[in-house]
Amino acid sequence: MKFINIGFGNMVSAGRIVAIAVPDSAPVKRLVQDAKEDDRVIDVSCGRRTRAVIITDSDHVILSAIAAETITNRLASDDVDVEDPEEE
Repeated sequence: MKFINIGFGNMVSAGRIVAIAVPDSAPVKRLVQDAKEDDRVIDVSCGRRTRAVIITDSDHVILSAIAAETITNRLASDDVDVEDPEEE
């Protein structure tokens, strides 16, 4: 299983990510607001400015302080494999 570091020691499963967006546009702001109302937001920004909005296949919205481009680069990297000891 492949995990991506999304900042401050928080990880998300690479296979569950549907989209990574910047939080500046009105549609993304609406998406985040709707997710907050439905208790589907996971805020891992630790009080810092949100720089990336990660949408998962379970309709959860994750707010990260790491730039969307950085997270995308980590997804593309081959060095992000973290072995799950329970799988072996």
